[in-house]
Formats: sequence, C-alpha cells, structure tokens
Amino acid sequence: MQGIKKVMGCSCGYIQNDSIASSSISEKGAQAKEIHVMEDIETKPIVDAHCKKCDSKQAYFWSIQTRASDEPETRFFKCVKCKTTWREYK
Repeated sequence: MQGIKKVMGCSCGYIQNDSIASSSISEKGAQAKEIHVMEDIETKPIVDAHCKKCDSKQAYFWSIQTRASDEPETRFFKCVKCKTTWREYK
C-alpha cells in the first residue's frame, strides 16, 4: 500500500517515522521485569451465604449496578471454600 506512512510515538515525546515502526517494540536500557504472584488474597468482605455446590456457609460479597439506575444493584458472592461465584437479584 503506497501513500500510508507508519508513525510510532511514545508518551515521553519520542516519535519514529520510518518503516521500522511496524516491527517489534522493546524497552531500551532496562531489563525485562517479571512479576510473581505470591498469594491470591481476597479483599472483599466475608458474609454468611450458602454455597449450593460445596455446602459452605461463608462467601465473599460485592455488589455492582448491572441494570438501569432505577433498578436495584446485583449482589455477587464467591464461595470461600470452592471459589464458585453466583449472583443474587433483588
């Protein structure tokens, strides 16, 4: 395709205007960073709720407005034991 110019820019202000812009992107001057998840910690509150899958009596709880603003919010639960997630409409 002729007439199309590829331009690659960075938030620091650097702009590259040649055909190399379509190749790979890499971080210069820094080694690759690796992230390891040491623990999967839930920060949501724990409430009394019955899990139908494993019969546990506790679950993490959060709520989100999933429908129109004049409708009540949807409550979500995640079992502490088996990690099953379910929702409850009111």
